[in-house]
Amino acid sequence: MSQLISIVLPVFNEEPGIQATIDTLLNFTEQQKEDYELIFVDDGSKDKSVKIIKHAIELHSNIKLVEFSRNFGHQLAITAGLQYTSGDAVVVMDADLQDPPEVIPQMIEKWHEGYDIVYGKRMQRDGETVFKKFTAAMFYRTFKHLATIDMPLDTGDFRLMNKRAVKQLQKLHEQDPFVRGQVTWIGFKQTSVKYHRQERIAGETKYPLSKMIKLALDGITSFSMKPLQFANIFSVVPIVSGVFYLGYLFATGRYTASSVGMTILLFTLGLLLLSVGILGSYLGRVLDQVNDRPRFIVSETEGFQERNKGIHHLDARQMRS
Repeated sequence: MSQLISIVLPVFNEEPGIQATIDTLLNFTEQQKEDYELIFVDDGSKDKSVKIIKHAIELHSNIKLVEFSRNFGHQLAITAGLQYTSGDAVVVMDADLQDPPEVIPQMIEKWHEGYDIVYGKRMQRDGETVFKKFTAAMFYRTFKHLATIDMPLDTGDFRLMNKRAVKQLQKLHEQDPFVRGQVTWIGFKQTSVKYHRQERIAGETKYPLSKMIKLALDGITSFSMKPLQFANIFSVVPIVSGVFYLGYLFATGRYTASSVGMTILLFTLGLLLLSVGILGSYLGRVLDQVNDRPRFIVSETEGFQERNKGIHHLDARQMRS
């Protein structure tokens, strides 16, 4: 019996290129010995992405759609897609073909060698600005020094996971998941395949600077307590420095009370505000968990036939309860 590979593809306003993505993946899967299902997760698109995907579903039984009620974010779109897979292995990739499907057979080969997770390691990134490449490189290296997990450098969400790895991911229910960090955290036998990340076939990036910053903060606050430790250190530094500096000024007689006081006050206030901001990031994550809202709401699914009836509006936590 042929193995089934599920491909999960988050979609957000990909109208200019989604048809090319569908055609490319269908052409790719027809040439493979494994069976494939393509699970598109629409993250609240405002264009015609859903309409194009639904038309493809009418023509191809292996294409499926999970449609969010609104935009919940890229990482939750991946998380939702994993709940709807039925493959022996699952591949997560972007819907803009920057992750080339030609790499998937290499991942499958590694999986057959006994690896549970095979992630794509980007050796080159076309079509991206110098700023984005620099900030991405800085994030991964900063994260590696701060985090309690050893997440591999220069890897995104493009990866293959076998069924037991996916089942463990389905048990996690963080409100703001950092999926690539979660995949590292669950462990199992992991390896990489190197690939050349291509330029987008059409459209614009869905990760502007604001979303990149949010993803970075979600990742760091999910897997590291060191910023909290830094906050405590920063709170002590201005006090100690102020005491020694004041002692020096009084000992030498070189001081002006107003200037010295204002300098120390502003410096201390700035660092205290920084500390409060770091603490607030962690408290915000606690609040999200305490609220216990569904992480996402699925308004509609298509192409799954009978097996998902009655669970369209549930996330993974509700499915288990």
